[in-house]
Amino acid sequence: MRLRTLVRIEKSARRLAEILGTMAKYGLADWLSGVDYDWFRGLLKSAEGEIIPDLTTAERIRLFLTDLGPTFIKVGQILSTRPDLVGTDVIVELSKLQSQTPPDSWEQVASLIEMELGRPAGEIFREVMETPVASASIGQVHAATLHDGRNVVVKVMHRGIEDAVRRDLDLLMGLAELAEKHAIQLRRYQPVATARYFQRTLLRELDFGYERRHLEKFAENFADDETVHFPEVFPDYCADRVLTMERLIGIPVTDIPALKASDADLNEFARRGGNLYLQMVFGDGFYHADPHPGNLFRMEGNVVGVIDCGMVGHIDEGLREDIEDMLLAAVSGDPDGLTDGIVRVGQVPPEFDEDDLRAEVGEFLSDYVGQSVAEFDVSGALQRLFDLVRDFHIVLPQSFGMLVKTLVVLEGTARQLSPDFSLAAMIRPYYQRAVRRRLSPQRLASGIGRGVRDWKRLVESLPRDLSDILGRFRKGTLEVHLEHRRLETTVDRLVLGLLTAAMFLGSAIMWSMKAPPTLFGVSLFGALGFLASVWLGVGLLLSIRRAKKQPPQR
Repeated sequence: MRLRTLVRIEKSARRLAEILGTMAKYGLADWLSGVDYDWFRGLLKSAEGEIIPDLTTAERIRLFLTDLGPTFIKVGQILSTRPDLVGTDVIVELSKLQSQTPPDSWEQVASLIEMELGRPAGEIFREVMETPVASASIGQVHAATLHDGRNVVVKVMHRGIEDAVRRDLDLLMGLAELAEKHAIQLRRYQPVATARYFQRTLLRELDFGYERRHLEKFAENFADDETVHFPEVFPDYCADRVLTMERLIGIPVTDIPALKASDADLNEFARRGGNLYLQMVFGDGFYHADPHPGNLFRMEGNVVGVIDCGMVGHIDEGLREDIEDMLLAAVSGDPDGLTDGIVRVGQVPPEFDEDDLRAEVGEFLSDYVGQSVAEFDVSGALQRLFDLVRDFHIVLPQSFGMLVKTLVVLEGTARQLSPDFSLAAMIRPYYQRAVRRRLSPQRLASGIGRGVRDWKRLVESLPRDLSDILGRFRKGTLEVHLEHRRLETTVDRLVLGLLTAAMFLGSAIMWSMKAPPTLFGVSLFGALGFLASVWLGVGLLLSIRRAKKQPPQR
């Protein structure tokens, strides 16, 4: 174990004990589910008063993260973008994670505003509501009015949250290093890389400057679209831990009765929201990655207002092409193309069987052949596909999982407003645009140009690389590193077989020579060694037989 990992663990020993205790509290509930004493089962309750043995594994994971506080709630929310790691049933529960953190006092908030902006809140704002509008895990929001009369909201970071989050992230990284080294079943899910992603994402949320730049970028991208509105940011009143932005006036999408009572055209509003996200994803490659109803507003004129832009997704040209390839393969019912796309974008395990995956993908596609666009369930199809990918232990890029989660939440939110909403029908124009772009002369010329550049680099570097290899060969410094996979079990059986044979042979010699001590003329050590070698040999044969009967692991 590396010294750095030990330091991470030791520095937060009390917090580690709390994490492991909470994990045991929820993980051991399955053992106690058969105990039929009401008084005993009543002791096993979550912080929300639910009896733990009666909960599903996914529900216990959500409650486990909730009990551990803001950092782990945020980790759960980020993990909800990775259906390839945790499965769609857990994703549904993680999507319910909400943090209602007790707000800081107004004195603490005012002190932080003055520290960050260099002036007291009374000088910056004409009026500030001391009672916060909302208080989440990272910060709390206060309504305010500028001296020019504009209504704003001020997002202020909780005092001490940075130290708590950094401590938990450091501990999480230490646990991930231990898991990657000692837990073979978890190694394929890259716990260290995943923990680093959690760390990078959460540390960005501790800097409100990122959210400010996201808001400015979205406003720039949709400056000419009158159906969409992002809050205006006031940079003069922003800092790393304070964010001042326009207060949106409208009806939140969470308030369905109020939306219906407003006589708004909810079908049109849902269509505008769908177009907004599809343009961000397939047009700009930069999208708001948290489209749950609490972050969307219906403003005057059926305008879609969007808030909370801390979590965003990026799609580069390579990922966009991979998504388009998979989309084209799915639409045309091509299991080979879809399988190749999954294998290309994901990381497959050593025992991966591509033919088996191709057969499963073919069966998956056959269930959707012949469906009309109106009845096609995009979120259901994506969730089934991710369950399939997870069954084969394929790890997809984080950006891919975040995109899928965004589309699933988008379709669910839009259907709350309009049951007839069809994400598949809205994707079709973007799909047709992708086909036209791929067949355009500019795209073909660009592909030829890239090919020419790749061949040019290969021709230029090949002589130098060959010369380097030959030079190392002549000097005797050429090294070839081979990695043998799945040989541990075979080597263990070989060693056990040799030890069994040696024990059998030695025992037979001792028996034949009547080596003392003896009983009725039989060497005791020889007889015991003979019986032990027979027992080991039979066990070895049975284990080999069982291994042959077991289906290959995916």
